[in-house]
Amino acid sequence: MSRADEIFINNCKDILENGFSTEKEKVRPVWEDGTPAYTIKKFGVVNRYDLSKEFPILTLRYTNWKAAIDEILWIWQKKSNKVSELNSHIWDSWMGEDGTIGKAYGYQLGVKHQYKEGMFDQVDRVLFDLKNNPYSRRIMTNIYNFQDLHEMNLYPCAYSMTFNVVDGKLNAILNQRSQDTLTANNWNVVQYAVLMHMFAQVSGFEVGELVHVISDMHIYDRHIPIVEELIKREPLPAPKFEINKEIKNFYDFTVDDFKLTGYEHGPSVGKIPVAV
Repeated sequence: MSRADEIFINNCKDILENGFSTEKEKVRPVWEDGTPAYTIKKFGVVNRYDLSKEFPILTLRYTNWKAAIDEILWIWQKKSNKVSELNSHIWDSWMGEDGTIGKAYGYQLGVKHQYKEGMFDQVDRVLFDLKNNPYSRRIMTNIYNFQDLHEMNLYPCAYSMTFNVVDGKLNAILNQRSQDTLTANNWNVVQYAVLMHMFAQVSGFEVGELVHVISDMHIYDRHIPIVEELIKREPLPAPKFEINKEIKNFYDFTVDDFKLTGYEHGPSVGKIPVAV
């Protein structure tokens, strides 16, 4: 059984059995027909994935891992907010008239800041510290910039990373303020697992543990039947993850530098409605 499947199933069961319903609250998201999108939620969920043991991808259903990697490269490598530079349509609903998502995600990572050692954006600062001061307790990023929130078409969901090296292994904490469990949980886990593999390889470390902290983990009302069917399925073994060992520069990675061998998964759950 994939450990990612086990964690996902346990999370979903806990939300469905013990979660809090927002049906009596005034909620912001709506469905395409204008109906309020209510959720069942749990507060303060913490999941741990040991990346040295297996790659954390769901086998209950297919996770489009190549598209997930493409998005994480768009954010962390291209540091882009231009939807045209992304090879999928997942951000189309939040694209403004200028073709961007505003001053969000990649835009924030690309802003340079003054440090004692010089000017760095947040990604380059992580790369600098992992090379020059890897045992620092200050290696982190944060894209929840309050000054620019009014110019973001969507406030960041996954907003900060804290990196920590222990015994030659790169570990990280991903902080997320809100997560749509069905559509985004494994998508985000796959993305940041790959990101850790990238940072570890170019910095000379092995991968360690990804700790995923989710403030508000929820299942939308129209997703409940899909989730209930999904978690009844029998999980399969995790596939083998491969990364191009020749890449030594973070900015040289492409989607084609990653492979999954033996990725077996359950059938599609069909088109999933998305609340906006």
